[in-house]
Amino acid sequence: MITQIIQNVILGIIQGLTEFLPVSSSGHLNIAEHLMGMSDGGIFLDVMLHIGTLAAVLIFYRKLIWRLIKAFFSLIKDIFTGKFRWSQMDGDRNLIIMLIIGLLPLFLLFLPIPAIAEGVDKLKDLADLFKESSLFIVTGIALLVTSLLLFIGIQCNKRASGKHFKKDDNNDYEGNGRTRYGVLDAIAVGFGQLFAALFPGLSRSGTTLAVGEMRGINKQAALDYTFVLGVPSIIAAAVLEAKDIPKSSLNTESIIAVLCGVVAAAVVGYLAIKLFKWLLKTDKMIIFVIYTAVVGLAVVGISVYEMLTNTVVRFV
Repeated sequence: MITQIIQNVILGIIQGLTEFLPVSSSGHLNIAEHLMGMSDGGIFLDVMLHIGTLAAVLIFYRKLIWRLIKAFFSLIKDIFTGKFRWSQMDGDRNLIIMLIIGLLPLFLLFLPIPAIAEGVDKLKDLADLFKESSLFIVTGIALLVTSLLLFIGIQCNKRASGKHFKKDDNNDYEGNGRTRYGVLDAIAVGFGQLFAALFPGLSRSGTTLAVGEMRGINKQAALDYTFVLGVPSIIAAAVLEAKDIPKSSLNTESIIAVLCGVVAAAVVGYLAIKLFKWLLKTDKMIIFVIYTAVVGLAVVGISVYEMLTNTVVRFV
């Protein structure tokens, strides 16, 4: 049991760090499982780690999320009473509608596709296929793409025109770029999140942040949108996985071990959000550009070695 607790805590730390930092949680979990010979812990652990990271973002953004909940019900009331006016939306209502639009591309994950492998008949199944050991190189390439996107996002943010800046009543964003998303901005970010869901190594937070910056959005506004957009995405992922949890995994020892992983994911996730916002504010995002490039190249190198020698590299 002690071994299982240690493994779950390690996975929880990895999940908490990489769910929010722009380095890809799925990619790093895949790397840990591949190089350390670790089990993925099963569906139950996956669901609970998602809940741990969900708790982190809900606590960190509790004030904003509470504002959005109140604004949502007020918006619904105005729609049904005929008082809603698109041109008169405040910042919170705009954010709610743009979050909804940004989530729409995710429904394409359930789009049927020609069966290219056993059990792969929907777009979302490609994510599981790309996690296979034989396709480990996909994770490396995706990390390199993440590095490139982050670099482009940094350059776009530097070039964003200050004249587009508009301060809302409920924010204190500083710097260049627009603070409000438009429909095209939300759609673009939504498709970025869709692609990130398919490829382990392609960071969801990094991709959506970079796409927002490419669209001329203020970097801090883009980051807040990214994290809040992740709330329904994390909930949906947990719900979809929860229905497949085998009852055999729900025993006292496994639950205790999993809860240790959840606590680790929540605590580390909260700290990761604070770190990410500080690094973005102080223009130190180049750290993640370098890190994902180095890790991506290392994974590609290991993958090529494995393919040439027909062996599997293990570090433990």
